[in-house]
Amino acid sequence: MKNNVIDQKGDYSRFDVEREQSLLEFLLENVKGQSRSKIKATLQGHGVFVGKTCVTQFDYMLKPGMRVSVSNTKRNLNMLRSRYFKIVYEDRYIVVVDKSVGILSMAAGHSSLNVKAVLDDYFRRSRQRCNAHVVHRLDRDTSGLMIYAKDMQAEQMLERNWHDMVYGRRYVALLSGRLEQKEGTIANWLKDSSAYVTYSSNVDNGGKYAVTHFYTIGESEKHSLVEFRLETGRKNQIRVHAADMGHPVCGDIKYGNGDDPAGRLCLHAFVLCFHHPVTREKMEFSTPVPQSFINVLKKG
Repeated sequence: MKNNVIDQKGDYSRFDVEREQSLLEFLLENVKGQSRSKIKATLQGHGVFVGKTCVTQFDYMLKPGMRVSVSNTKRNLNMLRSRYFKIVYEDRYIVVVDKSVGILSMAAGHSSLNVKAVLDDYFRRSRQRCNAHVVHRLDRDTSGLMIYAKDMQAEQMLERNWHDMVYGRRYVALLSGRLEQKEGTIANWLKDSSAYVTYSSNVDNGGKYAVTHFYTIGESEKHSLVEFRLETGRKNQIRVHAADMGHPVCGDIKYGNGDDPAGRLCLHAFVLCFHHPVTREKMEFSTPVPQSFINVLKKG
């Protein structure tokens, strides 16, 4: 049977799941000759796939019928060592990174600290004849998954066909307060003011129509952990729509209410699914919910 798992040109062992259990438990039972620490290192090194998705969460729950693939060789995704982001996937056409809080996606104004510049330096040091091409952005204080193209062909394919090629973008956010409506959809028009602050309108104000779907994952007395799925990708869309709900993103100094329990903007791009711009393969990536978000919920 053909196994169409992404980035598996190397040596992999594949296992079929027969009962529901955590990924770490499954690996400990099935991967022979490796210690617990070695298996965890393989997970953290992005060497484990569930179906087509690279998974790093040890407590990821498996269900019967799933297939797990485990790399038997040393992963080469950590050649770049940076406190600001890590490489999740790389081939000759694209690179997917998990960006930390506090770094720009690309240069802006007088700031030189940005993901593109660090990637370009990495490409030079690793003797790759390419540059990082920006195809979408995350705010400086938003963390999570991003794609960069490594040549003009991939860049143009992604930019011109973004809405057709990207079929899954999900964010998780810690919001202030408890949502009265636990799930639903927000749709309105977003437009920038003369001061570059995005505001919404329920009628067409000449801005761009924006649609956001939300679902509450968990909550405490003071906060809610919410998953957002973008149907459109507008500037500050989630932050403005969360504020429209009366429950702004925690740590949002622009649209928030001063609630800052984690000392950061609590917005993280944790799922990114797209068709490869050259091979057309389905590429699916996910990252864990930031621990600081979970810690706030645990405090109540």
